[in-house]
Amino acid sequence: MVSPFDELPGIVSIVSGYTGGHTDNPTYEEVGRETTGHAEAVQITFDPHIFPYARLLELFWQQIDPTDAEGQFQDRGRSYRAAIFTHNERQRREAEASRRALGRSGRFKSKIVTEIADAGRFYPAEAEHQDYYKHRFGHYRLYRQHSGRDAFLREHWDTERDREKLRGELSDVQYEVIVRGGMEPPYDNAYWNETRPGLYVDVLSGDLLFDSADRYDAGDGWPAFAQSADSHLVRREADLGGGEVRTALVSRLTGARLGYLLYDGPGEGKLHYRVNSAALRFIPRE
Repeated sequence: MVSPFDELPGIVSIVSGYTGGHTDNPTYEEVGRETTGHAEAVQITFDPHIFPYARLLELFWQQIDPTDAEGQFQDRGRSYRAAIFTHNERQRREAEASRRALGRSGRFKSKIVTEIADAGRFYPAEAEHQDYYKHRFGHYRLYRQHSGRDAFLREHWDTERDREKLRGELSDVQYEVIVRGGMEPPYDNAYWNETRPGLYVDVLSGDLLFDSADRYDAGDGWPAFAQSADSHLVRREADLGGGEVRTALVSRLTGARLGYLLYDGPGEGKLHYRVNSAALRFIPRE
């Protein structure tokens, strides 16, 4: 649960640990034996002005099976239960409203059973369990693939219904770019020759992706940037389409396809972010 939130703007810290149990200072082994009542959890400190609690909840739902009260995927037992531990009445109301909205969405056939409880004392986990996905990256990736987690999340959050919803909200060009990974025509797009200072945000979410301070003229008819405004919000993916291996640029939080990364830029690293105008919304600086 650490990796989806790690290093996002507004996330101050993430600590792995245990909460919701009836003993003091539980260890990983004790929690795993299901004798303490604790759940494995993460305590996230965040700036609500930058990363609102509602956004935190939205991202949380996209990481779990909310119809399973007795564990998650291949990890079975109450210590692996999915739960939201709230710190005040406002958080509880928002969490309950978010859970109801998920239930009404029809995204899941079974009842939403994720627990919402008052936050009790939180015990940080041992050092070897902090940032586990970074220290044991290969093992963590294999776990996600073989536990069924990745397949489950793709099935429920990357669906034809989601794509059809976007089709109704986006122009044909935006849909081709954002969903299908296409490129809009060069020299015939909204921002190819935009010169005003300002910010370029994700057209779906408003997340800041690029700054005009990093923009340059690549001479190819698309917006070009030497870097992203926040490297944690633009991820890179291998794209095997078109008979060659390319590096696709994807908005981390929405999954929107943005364009491609080239290596013919002007800076020391030669990075060239070739980005489609259709994936962006430009906000001029006053």
